[in-house]
Amino acid sequence: MYLALKDLGSLFDSRGIQDDLSFASVSDQANEAQPKGLFISFNGTDGELSEAISNGAIAAIWNINYDLPKYTPNQFPVFFTNDPAAAIVTILKRYIEKLNGETDKIMEITNFKFSNKKLLNKNNETYDIAVMLNEITSKNKPEGRE
Repeated sequence: MYLALKDLGSLFDSRGIQDDLSFASVSDQANEAQPKGLFISFNGTDGELSEAISNGAIAAIWNINYDLPKYTPNQFPVFFTNDPAAAIVTILKRYIEKLNGETDKIMEITNFKFSNKKLLNKNNETYDIAVMLNEITSKNKPEGRE
């Protein structure tokens, strides 16, 4: 089960289309392939969003303290936050809630990939989706069953 655009709609102020899109990846790395990706910008540098879009990003989380580049397409979904690190934690929690109760052993999941070391040290959350899924399934197992 993929993270969807509508999952973010109630969490952030946004602009652009609010269609029924799903994200195969969530990343802060503009320079890496992210097909059907949600790009999270930490530094709002010029060209960063353009590079993410050219590498497959279909939406972005953008720090409201930085100007959105003028080249950003009007229909491109952008969600605004004043703290991208906190936004990631919020997104992860929403995604865990969405997956809670899923019992399919084989399912397509959103790939979360972050390189910002400051972010990893700031939050006590795990970003390994396999660990998160294991925690969810172990919470939902009846006592005495493996």
